[in-house]
Amino acid sequence: MSRPVRRYWGETVDQKKKRDFYQEEWVPRTRLGRLVFEGQVTTFDEAIASGLPIKEAGLIDVLIPGLEDEVLDINMVQRMTDSGRRVKFRTTVIVGNRDGYIGLGEGKDVQVGRAIKKGIDNAKLNIMKVKRGCGSWECGCGLPHTVPYEVVGESGSVRVVLIPAPRGLGIAAGDTSKKVMDMAGIKDVWTRTAGSTRTTLNFAKATYNALINTITVRA
Repeated sequence: MSRPVRRYWGETVDQKKKRDFYQEEWVPRTRLGRLVFEGQVTTFDEAIASGLPIKEAGLIDVLIPGLEDEVLDINMVQRMTDSGRRVKFRTTVIVGNRDGYIGLGEGKDVQVGRAIKKGIDNAKLNIMKVKRGCGSWECGCGLPHTVPYEVVGESGSVRVVLIPAPRGLGIAAGDTSKKVMDMAGIKDVWTRTAGSTRTTLNFAKATYNALINTITVRA
């Protein structure tokens, strides 16, 4: 079977170079990867139902086309070794399709570009399908525009509570949390936060964990 090919129309030369760097040609190396490559598994739900671990970022691009990515934070981290001080870049990245799928990942490397690429790959490996609905008592549209019920997510000292909101309200949240929910396809939501929300990584993780709890917590 021929290899899946993704076409990008209207992109500039610089955009193509950037895409070629961040998206290497995918060669399946796991059982699930081969099933996707051969067309026996064609959707993300089928991949989850197979019970096989997702260990390749490349198969996510095939199962969920049109994924977008965004770098939330880039920091320098230092570590003392016998040979001296070593400096690396740590990135926090989210991926999603703005229609129910969201992933968050970290990447570390001595080069910024490679750290971003690692973050994107890890975010794809952590991608999950978020449950959306119309859970606000103020709204009865029945459309999947907010969270179906109140959910909580935590990371470090940060605690994020997502509360269903009526259609048209928008995302009432801090910038980091707003970016995560927008990437997941949440259009309207109230939030409550506690802890050190200035820490981008923990704030993003707490929001991500809250979204994941929409599929693990019952109303």
